[in-house]
Amino acid sequence: MLVGLGTLALVAGQLIAGAAILNVLTGIPRWAGALVGGGIMTIYFTAGGLAGSARVNILQLAVMMAGFAIALPVALQGIGGIDSLSGPSVPSTFGDLTYSAGPGSGWTLFILLAPAFIISPGIIQKSWGARSERALRAGVALNACVLMLFAFAAVMLGMIARVTIPGIENRDAVLPMVLLEQLPAWLGALALTAVFSTEVDTCDAILFMISTSASQDLYKRFLVPDASDGQLLRMARLTAVAGGAIGVVLAVVLAVVLETVIGALTIFYSLLVVTLFVPILGGLYTRRVRSAEALAAIAAGVAAMFAVRLGPAGSYPWLDPTLAGLMAASAAFLAAAALRRT
Repeated sequence: MLVGLGTLALVAGQLIAGAAILNVLTGIPRWAGALVGGGIMTIYFTAGGLAGSARVNILQLAVMMAGFAIALPVALQGIGGIDSLSGPSVPSTFGDLTYSAGPGSGWTLFILLAPAFIISPGIIQKSWGARSERALRAGVALNACVLMLFAFAAVMLGMIARVTIPGIENRDAVLPMVLLEQLPAWLGALALTAVFSTEVDTCDAILFMISTSASQDLYKRFLVPDASDGQLLRMARLTAVAGGAIGVVLAVVLAVVLETVIGALTIFYSLLVVTLFVPILGGLYTRRVRSAEALAAIAAGVAAMFAVRLGPAGSYPWLDPTLAGLMAASAAFLAAAALRRT
C-alpha cells in the first residue's frame, strides 16, 4: 500500500516534467500538459499491456538516443566546448565530481537513492516477462547502459544551461529552455521529443507496476483467489486507468505544493528504499529470514523516515529522512531476527 502511494507520486513527478516541456514548447498550461501526457500513456498501456509498452518503449528509446546524440555535441560546440563549463561565472565546485552539499545533492544523494533502482518493483515484475534468462540479463544490462547515457547527457545539458542561461527560477524548465535557446529549432524540437518520450516511457512502467500489484497481489491473493485470466486482465486495466487519472490529479496538486520534479520523485524513491531495500537484501543473503523481520524493518523504516521528515528537521540538518529510515529498518530487521532465534 505504501509503495503504491509512493508510486502514484512518481507518476505525478514524471507528468510534471512532461508538462513543463509542453509548456515551454507550446505555451499550454501545466495542467493541460499533465492531462495530455497522462492520457497518452494510459491509453496505449491499457490497450497493449506489457507487450504493447515494450514495442512503444523501443521506439521511444530510439528517439531519445538519437535526440541526445545530436543535441549534446551541438550544444557544447555552441558554448565553445567543454572548457566553457568552468571559469569565474560558475561556482568553484561546479566541476568537482566528489562534491556534495548534503543528502540532497551529489554523491550523497546517489548513495541514498541508488538502492531504489536495484530493488525497483517495476524492474522485478517486468523481469518475469523475459523469454529466457539470457534475454533477461541482456535487457537489464542494456537498460543500465541507457540509463547512464541518459543521465550523463541530461546533466551535461543542465550544466550548459547554468552557464548560458543564468538566473532561471523554475528548475523544471531548465532542460526545455536550453534545448530551445541553444540549438537550432528543428534539433531543439527533436531533443524535446526525446525527453518527453522518456517521461511517458517511465510512466507506463509505473502503471505496469501498479496494475500487476493490484490484480495479482491484492485482487487474486485476498479478494478472488479463483479469479480467471479475463477477470485479472479487467482488474489490471481498471487499475491502470485509475492510476493514470490519479497521477494527473496529483501532478496538478504537487506542481503547486512541491518546488521541483525532484521533490515529487524523492517521495517515491525514499519510500521505496526504506520499505524494500533491507528486507530484500536480507532475504537474498540470509536464508533464515521470515516475514516478521521484513515487517519489522518496513514499519521501523517508514516510521523513522516520516518522523524526521515531518519533525523538527531544521534542528538536525545533517539527518536525512531516507538515511534515518534505512538505519531504523536495519536495526529493526536485526533485532527481530535476534529475538526469533532466542
